[in-house]
Amino acid sequence: MNSNEVRRQWAERTGEYSPEYYAYYGPDERSESVRDLLERFVDPEASVLELGCSSGRHLAHLYDHGFENLTGIDVNDDAFDVMEETYPDLAAAGTFYNDTIEGVVGDFDDDRFDVVYSVETLQHLHPDVEWVLEDISRITDDLLITVENEGDDETAHSESADPDVSYVNDDFPLYHRDWNRVFTELGLLEVDVEVGDRDTVRAFRTSQE
Repeated sequence: MNSNEVRRQWAERTGEYSPEYYAYYGPDERSESVRDLLERFVDPEASVLELGCSSGRHLAHLYDHGFENLTGIDVNDDAFDVMEETYPDLAAAGTFYNDTIEGVVGDFDDDRFDVVYSVETLQHLHPDVEWVLEDISRITDDLLITVENEGDDETAHSESADPDVSYVNDDFPLYHRDWNRVFTELGLLEVDVEVGDRDTVRAFRTSQE
């Protein structure tokens, strides 16, 4: 499966793992993990970007807890229609891009956002577009958060340059990466990590201050 096929899967997705699916379930423990880290490291006025925001359940959770300078990117054409129906206050207050991550972040200035985060989105990034990870680091002024499935211990500590791949329901691929290694090699400092049953939550800062 190439990067175009992966993008098309998510751009056209309906049913399970679609914007409607995530809006139905609403904010969850991953939303709380992101909020806890933001409250720990930045002020409520911080500018925040979510990579792969879907219909906005995590951003809506932040908005409800006082974070209002919010931006999201999602490739699915239905995401923002569902957001307007489910989280109208967020839809009105935020700035949103209906595009791929790699189609947007290269246009942002250096240090554009105080916070950039991803919840189970970077794990779908095809190796062909890994170059965008450097841009993600570049546009982050303070805090970067990854909430991603990194695979098993063997995968996480693999020295291979290529990510390990698994498939959900024999359908779409998950590319398991060691996000500590990825972003520390790009100059960020890991300041927090929590390993869960499925996802690993990591927080990186651009400096030690």
